[in-house]
Amino acid sequence: MREILFFIALSVPGLLFQSNLWSAEAYPQRAVRLIIPYPPGGAGDIVGRLLSVKLTEALGQQVVVDNRGGGGQIIATEITAKAPPDGYTLFLASATHGINPGLRRGKLPYDSIRDFAPVTLVAESPLVFIAHPSLGVNNIKELVAAAKARPGRINYASSGPGTGGHLSVELLKFQTGIDLVHVPYKGAGPALIDLVGGQVQMMCTSPLPAMPHVKSGKLRALGMTSAKRSRAAPDLPTIAEQGLPGYESSLWYALLAPAATSPAIIKRVHADTVKILKLPEMAEQLLSQGAEPIGNSPQELARFIKAEIDRWTRVITQANIRTE
Repeated sequence: MREILFFIALSVPGLLFQSNLWSAEAYPQRAVRLIIPYPPGGAGDIVGRLLSVKLTEALGQQVVVDNRGGGGQIIATEITAKAPPDGYTLFLASATHGINPGLRRGKLPYDSIRDFAPVTLVAESPLVFIAHPSLGVNNIKELVAAAKARPGRINYASSGPGTGGHLSVELLKFQTGIDLVHVPYKGAGPALIDLVGGQVQMMCTSPLPAMPHVKSGKLRALGMTSAKRSRAAPDLPTIAEQGLPGYESSLWYALLAPAATSPAIIKRVHADTVKILKLPEMAEQLLSQGAEPIGNSPQELARFIKAEIDRWTRVITQANIRTE
């Protein structure tokens, strides 16, 4: 009996290892669901759909987009967190994944780190600071100087409380000590319309809808929020270049899976996704949406998400930003 038990003890680890190999080799055997926390049509949805088409080709099974917008992206994120960790549910997380823990402290139905297995950072998209010409500033240095000369008298629009544009301005306030007045809107579109009309003085938003107004002279671009200059606007300096080293804020999209998904499956999806992001046609399509392809390791993505959560929690606490 002891000999039999000894043989079983030796065999189980090997069987488990083989089982993991078999699951990776067999995966996927049916359609894979890609949950996108946006309604159809927006930039995040476009990025997800581009990825789903290429992943379908790479995996040999249909990758089906499942749009679950609303609820500050909490609905889609919770569905992912509670899905079976079998590799058949993937999630295109966004920058909001790093914002919500600070914005909704103690109110999330999941843990933004522990309940997810990181795969890779798919893409990053910078934001741009823009101003109405009547404000009389041409760059971030001049904006900071104007705000210090007129504390509390310069207003800025956003697409809503806790959004990337809102927090990017609050990060600038946090780093410079300036006082700007927040005017939230229900979406970037109405905010941009009022900015062009001069009802508000500045905002931080995606370059895609903003830059046509800059080119026409209706608005002025002050600086990009990314760490490096954007290929979409290489002549526009970053905020960090303008005397604020370390300033960085961006919209980002990352591929996650439910926690406890097999490492072998994560490795497979990661390898295929990174190959996809290196394709010239994929890079071109992402750049047309103002996004830069990334494709880092799961470990790097885990560190990135933690750093995002820590940074935005500090900014939200400092600015005393609250949700309903």
